[in-house]
Amino acid sequence: DQLIISKFKSFNFTQRVLLIIILITMLVQIHTDKNIEGGSRFSEFFSNEIKNELARFDEIVTRIEVHVSDENGNKSTPNDKKCIIEARVEKKQPIAVTATSDSPEKAFYEALEKMQRVLDTTVEKIKEH
Repeated sequence: DQLIISKFKSFNFTQRVLLIIILITMLVQIHTDKNIEGGSRFSEFFSNEIKNELARFDEIVTRIEVHVSDENGNKSTPNDKKCIIEARVEKKQPIAVTATSDSPEKAFYEALEKMQRVLDTTVEKIKEH
């Protein structure tokens, strides 16, 4: 850590800002099908939730993709909203989890909980090696 701090001190202001942005930014992409009412507030809310809940994995996760869909279109059936969350982990294959529920939000939160558990396990395996 001391080496990083001493190198950081030698950077100019622009280099420091760019390094901080790189270190704290996790790219989050939200995708919805034509049957899910998305919009910028929907995407912004889900992106913020992802960043808040998965912030502790910033060191290993480079990108998160969220896919929300309505499996039955205009028909209303139980558990027809599906959320797939895919995490791109450095030097590993992508990790994906899926959840279905009655609403896009519920499916999202269920998938998010699954992703947290999978990433916790992944971090533990990385620490073991």
